[in-house]
Amino acid sequence: MTRKKPKLLLISSFVVLGAAFAVILALPDPQHMQQASLAAKPVLTVTATQARVEMLPVRISAHGNIVAWQEASIGAEADGLRLTEVRANVGDSVKKGQLLAGFASATVQAELDLSRAEHSEAEALYAEAKADLKRTTELQNSGALSSQQIQRYITAAQSALARLEAATARVTTQELRLAQTRVLAPDQGIISARTATVGAVLPAGQELFRLIRGGRLEWRAEVSSEDLAKLQPGQTAHLTLADGSRIEGVLRMLSPLVDTQSRNALVYVDLAADASNSSARSGMFASGHFELAATEVITLPQSAVQLRDGFSYVLRIGADSTVIQTKVKTGRRNSDRIEIARGLKLSDQVVATGGAFLGDGDLIKVVDSQPSSTYSLTGHAGGELSPML
Repeated sequence: MTRKKPKLLLISSFVVLGAAFAVILALPDPQHMQQASLAAKPVLTVTATQARVEMLPVRISAHGNIVAWQEASIGAEADGLRLTEVRANVGDSVKKGQLLAGFASATVQAELDLSRAEHSEAEALYAEAKADLKRTTELQNSGALSSQQIQRYITAAQSALARLEAATARVTTQELRLAQTRVLAPDQGIISARTATVGAVLPAGQELFRLIRGGRLEWRAEVSSEDLAKLQPGQTAHLTLADGSRIEGVLRMLSPLVDTQSRNALVYVDLAADASNSSARSGMFASGHFELAATEVITLPQSAVQLRDGFSYVLRIGADSTVIQTKVKTGRRNSDRIEIARGLKLSDQVVATGGAFLGDGDLIKVVDSQPSSTYSLTGHAGGELSPML
């Protein structure tokens, strides 16, 4: 009996230790309890929003150069004359018939005076020949003159008339040359280039100025062949210039040709009459768009759409208040709204703002939906982001 007692005590000790160890293993791990507690706590408090149907205009984007509507080349008509004065410079606004430059006219004036003197002489000779012919005709029936003599008087009168007409033509030519010593604006407009230099002796046809007729500019914009079919003359174009300013124009004409390389076509837009007074300049590049009839689309605030890895996503709110990252296809933009072309239902609730701070599956706390211009976003650690208005 005395030998069995120590053995029983040893067995009893093992049983007690095993039971205690089992109880310890059965108790929950405090670290696991803390992690579970944290996992159940919302990451952020956010406002929710829903898509809505809006009327958005269909926009066709375009880009191209601003050029002169029509540019006139003003050159020297007189040949071999010296330029004595230049009265216009680049940027000047001129009227039709305004004097732009002048050539030396002394030589031409002298030749004109000579031609007029010759004309006076021819006129006198013709008057004399005509008077002789009249007297000869009166004597024709009397038989005092032969028919041969009468014919000489007729021929002399005709020759005098021809010399008079030639003298008249020479006077007209010299008057025209004198007029060509004055370079006049062919139309109202703005001087866009000047090559005239005082003292230069120029041949006929040498360009002196270039003129933007009427000061009118046009936008030659490129659009795709698909968009070309949607456009028609009379539609309004909205342009954005390099400095950010905006002007409008009216579509005048569609090009009959499509470029075989780019598959784009040109459209010609007449810019507003005050475009020349804006920052628009001939040769400037501009982007813009045409607005067509509006259509019904589903939209969200732009702040609700996140761009990740080159794709657009929204964060849908599930029934268990978890975030579901959903890929969507976006479209047109209007103010702070963006079209959702595919991937979202009208009944879906999405995170209005702050999606960059959330990931797929995050637990959130949703407060009442707010207008798209405001939001509330508070972190679980007490941090807060200011509303964006």
